[in-house]
Amino acid sequence: MYSILQYILKILAKMIIWRYGPEIVAVTGSVGKTSTKEAIYRVLKGQFRVRQNIGSYNNEIGTPLTILGFETGGHSLFSWLKIFLRAITIVFWQKDYPEILILEMGVDKPGDMEYLTSFIPVKIGVITAIGQFPVHLEFFPEKGRLVEEKSLLVKSLTKGGLAVLNYDDLTVRMIGADLAEATKTVKYGFGQGADFKISNFQFSLTSQELKKQDLGISFKLEYQGSIVPIRLVGVLGKQQAFAAAAAAAVGSYFGLNLVEISTALKKYRSLPGRVNLLKGIKQTWIIDDSYNASPTAVSAALDILKELGSHSSGRRIAVLGDMLELGEETEAAHRTIGQKVVEVVDLLFTVGDRARFIAEEALKYGLAQEKVFDFPRAEDAALPVQQEVEKGDIILVKGSQSIRTEKIVKEIMAQPEKANELLVRQTDSWLGK
Repeated sequence: MYSILQYILKILAKMIIWRYGPEIVAVTGSVGKTSTKEAIYRVLKGQFRVRQNIGSYNNEIGTPLTILGFETGGHSLFSWLKIFLRAITIVFWQKDYPEILILEMGVDKPGDMEYLTSFIPVKIGVITAIGQFPVHLEFFPEKGRLVEEKSLLVKSLTKGGLAVLNYDDLTVRMIGADLAEATKTVKYGFGQGADFKISNFQFSLTSQELKKQDLGISFKLEYQGSIVPIRLVGVLGKQQAFAAAAAAAVGSYFGLNLVEISTALKKYRSLPGRVNLLKGIKQTWIIDDSYNASPTAVSAALDILKELGSHSSGRRIAVLGDMLELGEETEAAHRTIGQKVVEVVDLLFTVGDRARFIAEEALKYGLAQEKVFDFPRAEDAALPVQQEVEKGDIILVKGSQSIRTEKIVKEIMAQPEKANELLVRQTDSWLGK
């Protein structure tokens, strides 16, 4: 049934693209896809009719559904039949179909990107970051094959297309070197060679701002001699600056100037489970980054914990779950995080079999035994974390989706009745990666 569903959705998506001819912006990478997609949406929304993926609808089922404009039919044949019939009516009668589609495209096995680009004509391809230990590596024979698969996004652009690449990620930068001369490329990042250059980055954070939850980041963005200041309220971490810079590159392609882009980004906010600061029990703060985890993302989250902790009198606590789909690099990647943890945290909780490598390495590098706690499941860790935290503590919670570390956040958040609104919801594996 899955293959039949996939085929029908592909045909319907092709028909709608042929009928309305939207410009298509696609985003891929191992880290930061969803944040970048959201930032691009915020930049373009005020000037164009735009649509972005619902949640993480980013695979061979979720992406066509986004093109159609529908949510999943789940496991109901009747619901899918209704979707198919409504999609056919859209082909002939919809008057206000989006001018621009912003599609997150996930890759977790060979052939995924090749399949999506076979029927989706991408005009602008954005590659965020891949990192030393990229996720989904488990399903590829080597990192190079994974990079090759992701690079198909920018190698298959339509005529006059644009590749937007993260300059600071060497692997992504090298993808640009392999593109045809006719492919226009722009790079973003902190490095001197970036076209959209980020500088003067800083947390806008004082003890008073932390108390009011009026915090964020600020930086300058430079492009072709023009410089604008950008402040993102309620978001944390350098990865958000990367998302904003990528969005600026896309916005510039569609004719927006840096001032317009800076203004539009004032409405950008982190999505649930992606570096959100929540009030916790016992007058604590939670950095809820429970949506997913990769070595690059966990390292960045630890940097945020370290920075916030320097403005608080409480302890820095990390609750870290397994990082999945790393293949042969699983142990090495977790141990690398374990070494960094020692520089940052006062207490460490690990969740899952793989995360034990983090705990082992932290102990090896000097974190005291009584400050390390290890649990097999999120459910087992939730109450011990709740019992351990004290007034003023800042707690980072992060793990891959299937580890469900948001259950721990729910246990220690000050307003658990708002969990459905504030916390990430589990992704249907049919729809996204």
